[in-house]
Amino acid sequence: MDLLLPLTPQSLTDTLVSLALAFVLGAAIGAERQYRERVASLRTHVLVAIGACQFVDMGLQLGGSEAALRVVANVITGVGFLGAGLIMKEGANIRGLNTAATVWCSAAVGACAGANMAAQAVLLTAFVLTCNTALR
Repeated sequence: MDLLLPLTPQSLTDTLVSLALAFVLGAAIGAERQYRERVASLRTHVLVAIGACQFVDMGLQLGGSEAALRVVANVITGVGFLGAGLIMKEGANIRGLNTAATVWCSAAVGACAGANMAAQAVLLTAFVLTCNTALR
């Protein structure tokens, strides 16, 4: 493997499109969370989505689909730890489970965008937004 991969217009455009999609969809999820005044809101969801997107995109570019699958597995685990920090116990009540699950879904949206699965990313975003608004 070369120390540095050659930067081509095609690879740069692919990355830009993936990151833009992750940004927009993460912002849609985060805007709904911010409107509801949740702890993890706009910036958190955008950052999780674009971070997952870039890791998966990098895995694809460096090692192909097999490497990207390994990256996805590690993103799932890593975001699970991030989500654990959002869950708070207040006496007998537990708060933040939905917020943690929504952050985890934002990572899945970003991973889909990074894997060039735009339709799946959009569909997942629609399902997350529907779940968080219609199932209250």
